[in-house]
Amino acid sequence: MLKEFKEFAMKGNVLDMAVGIIIGIAFGGIVKSLVGDILMPPIGLLLGNLDFSNLFISLGDQSFATLEAAREAGAPIIAYGLFINEVINFLIVAFAIFILIKQINRFKKKEEEKPAKKTTAPREEILLEEIRDILKEK
Repeated sequence: MLKEFKEFAMKGNVLDMAVGIIIGIAFGGIVKSLVGDILMPPIGLLLGNLDFSNLFISLGDQSFATLEAAREAGAPIIAYGLFINEVINFLIVAFAIFILIKQINRFKKKEEEKPAKKTTAPREEILLEEIRDILKEK
């Protein structure tokens, strides 16, 4: 059983998947920084200095100035601003993957469209085949 597991774990697909997951995690950090540090500040500025990460609804009787204050108090909250940030993160990742897959498919299509090389036999072989066919007829 250990040998079978080792064979499974060392297959190319499993290793490729592991590399993909590691790169995906790193890519997720880049996208999170892109959204939180680059995209959301200008969007918030356009919307009147609105900080999406600080948008929340307090479900209790108290009101809080910031999301952090509400969490420190242990108040029940709905942090819909963080949800908006995550949706934007997802859309960016999905769009990046879409572009990547589209490019890969474009390259594959070009490879498929290339006509196969016509392999013609050397002139001597053609002549020998013609002689063979003539001899068969006699």
